Amino acid sequence: MNRKPMQMNRKTFLARALALLAAGLSLPALAQSIPASVDEPVTITFYNYNLATAGIGGDATRKMIAEFMAANPNITVEGVPYSSADASRIQADLAAGLPVDLVQTVFSDLDFAVTNFGAQALEDLVPAEELAAHFEGMSPNGLKLGVLNGKTYGLAYTFSTPVLFYNADLFKAAGLDPDQPPKTWEALKAAALAIQDKTDAAGFAAGITGPTAADWLFQGVVRSNGGEVISRDRTTLKFAEPEAVEAVAMLRDLADAGVYENADINGALEGMAAGNIGMYLQTSAIQGSLVAGATGNYELRASTMPSFGDKPVRPNNSGSALTIHTTDPLKQRAAWELMKFLTSEHGYTIITSEIGYLPLRPAIVNDPQYLGEWIKEHPLVQPNLDQLAVLEPWDPMPGPNYRQIVKTMMDAVEMAVFGGADPAETMKSAQDTAQSFMP
Repeated sequence: MNRKPMQMNRKTFLARALALLAAGLSLPALAQSIPASVDEPVTITFYNYNLATAGIGGDATRKMIAEFMAANPNITVEGVPYSSADASRIQADLAAGLPVDLVQTVFSDLDFAVTNFGAQALEDLVPAEELAAHFEGMSPNGLKLGVLNGKTYGLAYTFSTPVLFYNADLFKAAGLDPDQPPKTWEALKAAALAIQDKTDAAGFAAGITGPTAADWLFQGVVRSNGGEVISRDRTTLKFAEPEAVEAVAMLRDLADAGVYENADINGALEGMAAGNIGMYLQTSAIQGSLVAGATGNYELRASTMPSFGDKPVRPNNSGSALTIHTTDPLKQRAAWELMKFLTSEHGYTIITSEIGYLPLRPAIVNDPQYLGEWIKEHPLVQPNLDQLAVLEPWDPMPGPNYRQIVKTMMDAVEMAVFGGADPAETMKSAQDTAQSFMP
């Protein structure tokens, strides 16, 4: 793909923005000056990590882009694949003067994308009435996911909640009732022990730790025990406070009992799909792979994230938001039109049914024009939908060292759960180190 240098006004903006940031100042609010429509040909880039993957995520994204361009002949969308685990492609392209117009931003990168990549608040670009009209019918909790410092820098796109997938056949073989999946961590431990005692399968696996796990699922576990990993004003790390340490100790207890498999995402996914693991807590995005493995092999079911006793479950989200980075008004309009298409009733019908993520528009679930008939044939999505009502945002870490903060925290979790290290001492040491990385 031939990439053209950015237009001069974008270079000028970035130069001024970098100067302001170097001086410790905030970026200026942009005027709502985008045109009402795209009346001349324009090309925008769409940095998308689903396009970097083989399979359903990439296929569905290419399908939506093609449909959008067919309906908007003045707008050409250049899909740019990149890795969600490494934003260096975006940083390098910005430094090289290439246009970075619309980005599928993983939620943990949102703060960095705003501070360093010029992601812009929708309230500063889109007329208020038009923005309100598009937000109508969207989940209020879903809309909160992309809000930072009181403004919508990211519009939730592909996201999910933690879902407990389980093998109903193994439940029956272990003397458990598959109609009563464990709702607490205590009940999960008992079910996992029964599965391991009475079958050849492992009891439980989760996507909480591992090389590609990030921290979204861990944040949900800590929240569900009444804790936080970072203060609400985003200045102080809190993952060594008692509620978080108790959550880590609970996971350690599962590991010490021999029912928590220390498997990476590929190993756990293959094991669950093959029917060799009783329960697997992970994003709903893996549902398609699990269904493919279970079909003709065993009955796959799903439940909500377990709770700590009678404390309310506070799941947070995985996934991504859409962020606009271009400062060209015509491209901003084109990017906003693509955002509206991707987050429309039709867009979310494709995203949910073909990729497996949650719809930001709950009403389409029961609408036969959209997901109504599909939901009847795919009940596994229901726990994910149920948790939408209590969904909380995945907190992005602040500052340029945000990934180092997450890695320090998650390395400590892994050492405390599977490495034999003391949970309280390990989390405290990691928090002290990570706090020094905070801005």
